[in-house]
Amino acid sequence: MGHPRREETVAALHVLLLKSARHELSRRRAQLGSVSGPEFDDLAQQAADDALMKILAKLEQFAGLSRFTTWTYKFVIFEISRLVSRHAWQREPPHAERACKQPADSLTADPAQRVERSEQLALLATAVDQLTARQRGVFVAVALNDVSIDVLALELGSNRNAIYKNLFDARRSLRKSMAANGHPVFPEDRTQ
Repeated sequence: MGHPRREETVAALHVLLLKSARHELSRRRAQLGSVSGPEFDDLAQQAADDALMKILAKLEQFAGLSRFTTWTYKFVIFEISRLVSRHAWQREPPHAERACKQPADSLTADPAQRVERSEQLALLATAVDQLTARQRGVFVAVALNDVSIDVLALELGSNRNAIYKNLFDARRSLRKSMAANGHPVFPEDRTQ
């Protein structure tokens, strides 16, 4: 920690991390949308700063199994991934604000099938309303609005496993409700 060239070495490492962050952000430009100029530079700076702090905190863990620069690059990639996910989520309306719209049924030509499908969709909408608030939010976000599980976990301050569990429980509840109303999702549906 008290090495005479420490500050110089840390500054050189930060320059390398900043260059790596800019490169990685450029690679992911499609995920960033219209981000450019000062905002792009700010994201790169944030990623480099955060990566540097984590590297310095874990410096003793470097085992020398790869080049030091290769080891540090993973920290930049992780930080860029985190920032890009957060940035992408900020551009989209939160999942709770998205409408749960009933899809048009253009695949069924027979009027009797349309009536049955309409009944099924109405029962499904009722079943979705009966889920817990957390299950409903996760189900609507992931299953209906195609929100990435990683992005949703970040927004909710949760983790992938918890989101998967909420989604699993919501789907199980929906299958059970549909089966109880005479519309099993699968003919052999044995949901308890």
